[in-house]
Amino acid sequence: MTTFDRATAFDRATFTAAAESIADVVHRTPVEESTTLGRVVGAPVYLKAENLQRTGSFKIRGAYVRMSRLSAEEKARGVVAASAGNHAQGVALAAQRLGISAKIFMPVDAALPKIAATRQYGAEVVLVGQNLNGALAAAAAEVAESGRVLIHPYDHPDIVAGQGTIGLEILDQVPGVRTVIVPTGGGGLLAGVAAAVHSVDPTIDVVGVQAAAAAAYPRSLAEGHPLLLEDLHTMADGIAVGMPGEVPFRLIAEHVREVRTVTEEQLSRAVLHVVERAKLVVEPSGAAGVAALLAQPDAFAGPVVVILSGGNVDPLVLLRIIRHGMSAAGRYLQMRVLVQDAPGSLAGLLKELAASGGNVVSVEHTRTSAGLAVDEVEISVELETKGPEHCQSVLEDLRASGYTILAP
Repeated sequence: MTTFDRATAFDRATFTAAAESIADVVHRTPVEESTTLGRVVGAPVYLKAENLQRTGSFKIRGAYVRMSRLSAEEKARGVVAASAGNHAQGVALAAQRLGISAKIFMPVDAALPKIAATRQYGAEVVLVGQNLNGALAAAAAEVAESGRVLIHPYDHPDIVAGQGTIGLEILDQVPGVRTVIVPTGGGGLLAGVAAAVHSVDPTIDVVGVQAAAAAAYPRSLAEGHPLLLEDLHTMADGIAVGMPGEVPFRLIAEHVREVRTVTEEQLSRAVLHVVERAKLVVEPSGAAGVAALLAQPDAFAGPVVVILSGGNVDPLVLLRIIRHGMSAAGRYLQMRVLVQDAPGSLAGLLKELAASGGNVVSVEHTRTSAGLAVDEVEISVELETKGPEHCQSVLEDLRASGYTILAP
């Protein structure tokens, strides 16, 4: 079954059966209380750490449920999948555990660690297309040509059931939870969690979060049916999905109050916050729920559980994201300072910056430029600060000392 059948039951028994089928395969991931976020919200906030799941994300849950239910003949034909990385690893590990051949199509710019991990689990990886839509098209063509079974990343009842097992764990780990915030791409995780928690307590509020630059759900929900979003530009590749799935869409329309969006700056700040305060490594898509919480903390009734959906991020990308997050949080100051072209001028400026308590990250010294006088030097400085107020204090101190700031 690949399309939504209204006779399909998404009741508690559905999710309990899925949980039993993966009990020996997946981790029951921990829930950690965040006192920092709790102070922001004014109510208890908990982080469901699916970034600590096997393969580094929740995807193994749905992939294993779906593949374990294939017939012997289907398993013999092998499977095919399309993914930016997390679903790829989930399918690859499930295939390894079940003895199934797996061929996986990934976008050409997929993160290198995700590609390497998928291959290490034994899957054949083919890089194709610029995003998940292109990879899905290639996977569909492979199905037609080879007869392999498509393991869709989100649009199948078994996938939704598997992802929904997280909802049952949350209910058990955080009794009394009032709001669950879920990163959302194609919708399998959001649909599963919402249907699972509502099978026990329909009064719990479940909120989806998408990257604003790749948000197919808000418009689709407003129009009443899935709509294709072709232009996707976000650092959150794990939720950069252009087309909501039919199966999750109907469940989300029924069970989810709202799908919010967050900016790239909010995503990077959330990654930084989780790394600094929770001591957990998450990818941008995995931090989307935290981004929404930080952006509008008074919008959610507590206790709140935020799902950290994945932690598969390239270390170099993580460095850039953290730097971007620090800049978005007002903890980086970039400026151009005009000084006299005289011995000791640079040393004098650096001394002033040291006295201000800032940490110099980089310095660029320009002596020849059309806009400079013969006796002038432009110094570009990047400074790590303690926050927006500290940035303002540094600028005021420099001006008071006679420096000309060209561009703070």
